[in-house]
Amino acid sequence: MTVLCLLEDDGTQPIDASLRALSFSRALAESSGEELAAAVVGEPGASVLASLCSFGVSAAYSIESDELASYAPVAWARALAGLGSSLAATATVAAGTDRGNEVMAHLGALLELPMVANCFTAQRSDATTVLLSRQRWAGSLIEDAVLEASPALLTVAFDGVVPEPAPRPATTSLQTYLPALDEQDLAVRVSDWTKQSSGITLAEARVVIGGGRGVGSADGFGPIEELAGLLGAAVGVSRAVTSAGWRSHSHQVGQTGTRIAPDLYVACGISGAIQHLAGCQSAKHVIAINTDADAPIISRADHAVIGDLSVIIPALVAAIRQRSGTA
Repeated sequence: MTVLCLLEDDGTQPIDASLRALSFSRALAESSGEELAAAVVGEPGASVLASLCSFGVSAAYSIESDELASYAPVAWARALAGLGSSLAATATVAAGTDRGNEVMAHLGALLELPMVANCFTAQRSDATTVLLSRQRWAGSLIEDAVLEASPALLTVAFDGVVPEPAPRPATTSLQTYLPALDEQDLAVRVSDWTKQSSGITLAEARVVIGGGRGVGSADGFGPIEELAGLLGAAVGVSRAVTSAGWRSHSHQVGQTGTRIAPDLYVACGISGAIQHLAGCQSAKHVIAINTDADAPIISRADHAVIGDLSVIIPALVAAIRQRSGTA
């Protein structure tokens, strides 16, 4: 009896969301005395294997195929279906990333089973039943549910689980799994992509500097980029910014963008539409810089600075540079 977790990596190490999914999967496995296994598309590196050991994974499976050199969601799902069947997996779990949710949705369609997204706790009550809690409505509502399905197909809310290594690291065996794929499984696949050249990703950043309509223009992000660089932060934006074409959708914070859970979120010139507030509600601390003292973001902020960000941000940058000796 096995709980199988799909692991995503950035080429060298597991992404943070997948470590959270491993913690979640280990707790589910421990609730019924099952083994924890992990699936990785492609050959995992040494740091990936080390992470699997530290998170209690007893068996890792490298899904290998020349046809999987690029991301193909249906093919990934087909491979997981075959691997899960061979392991008699009682549950298959993935991180609640865009990729994880997409693959698991296809897996549900292939197996004709429900897929439950954004879970943060799960416990097995019998062979076919899982008691779980998950986020709904962008985390504004918590749902307690009973899932009666085998295998259980779940994705994990990245801001709902703390990535915790196992009390006792496991000895992880690595095996190769060769999936049986056909042309239809590869009808949709990534043919080309632009990789982020540097910097931390928005979803995993511990500090995020956000810019909204109040920034004024695409060129107005210069001071925000400078502040982000000094703080080791990622830059996020509101929907108004992406709609204006100032920044790409990949930078958008919100219900229809990226949900963030940083230690600190600095919202500059962002009014705080409900979709944006849903995307940043897991931030531990929020600082708002805005000329409008009645903007919705102010009610969400721990601290607010009412004023012109074109004056406040350069002054903040100068103060940080002076304190750090880089002025």
